[in-house]
Amino acid sequence: MKKIILQQEPVDVAAVLNEVGEDSDGAVAVFIGRPRNKSHDSEVTHLTYEIFESMAEKELGKIVDYAFSNWPVTSCIVIHRYGRVEIKEPSIVIAVSSPHREEAFASVRYIIDTIKQTVPIWKTEYFPDGTSKVYDRS
Repeated sequence: MKKIILQQEPVDVAAVLNEVGEDSDGAVAVFIGRPRNKSHDSEVTHLTYEIFESMAEKELGKIVDYAFSNWPVTSCIVIHRYGRVEIKEPSIVIAVSSPHREEAFASVRYIIDTIKQTVPIWKTEYFPDGTSKVYDRS
């Protein structure tokens, strides 16, 4: 099972964990990325994410396909938020199931690292004084 979702709503992590994996899987590896309240010694109030949706879905599909072809992945769910995301709320959730932990960890690491390098998603940090700063995913 492969699932890629781009959404504005908060991510239900428990539902993701309930959905990913088969009875034969001994491992589910999960990465949860979330905004933190500091960036480069500046306080951050919240983030927004902008996504070039059609390109992002295409690129995410390639990334997940690569994980399936290079590790014994049974299922993978990638959910990325867009719009406003509050501090500590999940902005991305990646869940991968596999018969063994080593492969599950390796595939999750590959997926998040490649997303940050190639997927057209832009993050903006907002500061208490009303200013903001835009970052690409690199």
